Amino acid sequence: MAEKKEKKEMNFEDSLVSLEAIVKKLETGEVPLDDAISEFQKAMELAKACDEKLKTAEEAITKLVKDNGDVVDFQVDET
Repeated sequence: MAEKKEKKEMNFEDSLVSLEAIVKKLETGEVPLDDAISEFQKAMELAKACDEKLKTAEEAITKLVKDNGDVVDFQVDET
């Protein structure tokens, strides 16, 4: 049985460009229904991937490492 090759994961910027292109294509209203459904599904996958990458980035930048090596959440004191 042949193994299915995994697709190379797109970076955030490339995913966003692809998502924007699909949205513009769908906004024309000139896409056949079956193609529109397929494009919409691709757009939803791209949107989900972008959201996950943003959440991962947010988690990474909200952590601070103290001098003793402890990792703590970054908080802004608004007093």
